[in-house]
Amino acid sequence: MIDEFAKEYLHSDLRRLRETMLWKLDGLSEYDVRRPLTSTGTNLLGLVKHLSVCESRYFGEVFDRPFPEPLPRWDDLGARGFDMWVTEQETREDIIDRYRRAWEHSDTTISALAIDSPGHVPWWPRPDVKLFNILVHVLRETSRHAGHADILREHLDGSTGTSAEYANSERDAAFWEARCEAIERAAKAAVVPSTRTAEPD
Repeated sequence: MIDEFAKEYLHSDLRRLRETMLWKLDGLSEYDVRRPLTSTGTNLLGLVKHLSVCESRYFGEVFDRPFPEPLPRWDDLGARGFDMWVTEQETREDIIDRYRRAWEHSDTTISALAIDSPGHVPWWPRPDVKLFNILVHVLRETSRHAGHADILREHLDGSTGTSAEYANSERDAAFWEARCEAIERAAKAAVVPSTRTAEPD
């Protein structure tokens, strides 16, 4: 049946991306997984923490299956953004374990419900949804943050890829330096000012 195929297809992609998010932490120091790597403070461990809240909420309260651990209220503006970074009291293991518990809770919801099961997202303009909508939304959110994580990890140590077996390790530093130089030359050539003079009126 197409509905079951669609549900399993989306769920399979989500499971794969979750593992990618955790792999992006492997081999990095405590400082590097926590420190802000963009002007807005984006950091690797904070992305994982955020996704654990995202899954807990969307596959929990949206379908009247609340996650059995405390979550910040979705309408608490003062708490907004606190799920995007990690305090010194929170360990890497705390964050990873919570993400895995969120997966288990989400997976139970996904398995238990049909893809057209109704849910309610009070913070959305059109709050009445189906499991299909939420699967697509969480998959999109996780994909977006996996892309962020890939760029952040590349910035830290040059590592890219979606998992250890697909890690970008076949090229050496000289290759990438030459590649960047070629890209830089092309970028500069594209913005050379025009030598044509304006036609007189």
